[in-house]
Amino acid sequence: MKIPLALVASLSLLVAHALGADKPNLIWIMADDLGYGELGSYGQKVIRTPRLDRMAAEGMRFAQFYAGATVCAPSRSVLMTGQHHGHTRVRGNAGKANPAAQALRPGDVTVASMLQKAGYRTALVGKWGLGDIGAAESGLPRKHGFNDFFGYLNQRHAHNHFPDFLWRNEQRVALPNRVTRVGDGGAGYATEARVYADDLFAEEALQFVAENKDRPFFLYWSMVVPHANNERARILGDGAHVPDYGPYADRDWPAQDKGQAAMITRLDGHVGRLLDALREHGLARRTLVVFTSDNGPHNESKHDLGRFNPSGPLRGIKRSLTDGGIRVPLIAWWPGKVAPGVESPHVGYFGDWMATAAELANAEAPENIDSLSFAPTLLGQTHRQARHEWLYWEFHEGGFKQAALYRGRWKGIRSGSPDAPITLYDLDSEIAENTDVAAQHPEIAETISGYLQTARTELPDWEPRWRKR
Repeated sequence: MKIPLALVASLSLLVAHALGADKPNLIWIMADDLGYGELGSYGQKVIRTPRLDRMAAEGMRFAQFYAGATVCAPSRSVLMTGQHHGHTRVRGNAGKANPAAQALRPGDVTVASMLQKAGYRTALVGKWGLGDIGAAESGLPRKHGFNDFFGYLNQRHAHNHFPDFLWRNEQRVALPNRVTRVGDGGAGYATEARVYADDLFAEEALQFVAENKDRPFFLYWSMVVPHANNERARILGDGAHVPDYGPYADRDWPAQDKGQAAMITRLDGHVGRLLDALREHGLARRTLVVFTSDNGPHNESKHDLGRFNPSGPLRGIKRSLTDGGIRVPLIAWWPGKVAPGVESPHVGYFGDWMATAAELANAEAPENIDSLSFAPTLLGQTHRQARHEWLYWEFHEGGFKQAALYRGRWKGIRSGSPDAPITLYDLDSEIAENTDVAAQHPEIAETISGYLQTARTELPDWEPRWRKR
């Protein structure tokens, strides 16, 4: 007897639901270049973020959580591989000179591939930056565990919020925006701006949740706001390209300041829509949602940093190894599981997502990762929370630099040469990192100096090129 296809599909969904009943849905939402101090729940006084502030009130806000790097591509590589900046595949924004250096390779295991193997439906919506059509196809999203992809492959292409095409899996999807190209790599800006990429991404994320509500899923929603359109900023003086200025339209501010604030408030609304949809579908109590940013705030839109104080109490911005460049907001929301209104002092970083997702999904994490699950903190089981002795970062633009955080307190930064003395900061006594305390704590400085000598593995594409200060 031939069984109707509709019945087969229904039975498959029932089996998938039964097998995944104890597996929570996992959603990682990441803003692009959003600073530690650009949300109301982290001290922002000017820009309105009511939905993310509500998310923090209903969930857990981490006070000391770190990105994988101080710029885009390596931060995403750390997030995906669970390896710290000195071990992960992609360690800098390679640019057009060496696109293969900015791509994952066969054999690199990602969070998505781990969860896909554990029975999750996986999707990436938005910016990828770890592989592209052409020389770096080894890093394409669907080769690294994503069932579905819609967005930008190339991070230069992602500068333009009104592109004339996006990618759906490996197919170009034309959009009605008219774009002026600037250089190569897909960069440019819209002279006729009709469709905003992040609005499309919000709709895609909502659709993915609706279509997969009966089975466990992992959604990596990688926004491109509030990143600047660098090319538009250079040519027109305003890199904050947004459909409208929203509640800031009548402010006596320059256009780029209105645009920066409007981007963040628009982002806030999109996150709110997703949380509402999870409730409407009855998924809120089965879904962990994490919101964060890929690195510290930028100033490439030419907006006024003094107006918004985007780093809050921290020193530095994107491309800094002080905490302003790498400490990011992180909010976790899971009604019934994550206690509301909690500020967590737990010190973690992007690489920990691998172990956290593995624990929650009962999946097998890869070996040789630099990842500690923060699920115990999320679930209020702090007595069993493991802690990092070390966190590590490096930076390859304008001369090589290294930084390490020792026991969540002591921050050491080295630049200029491999034997240069480190600058040491005590974050417990001064969060802004203005005072070098190496002379007062020589033993700590020596310990960190020794760690920096051995923290990284060598990769041909990412050899340190020191430059004297």
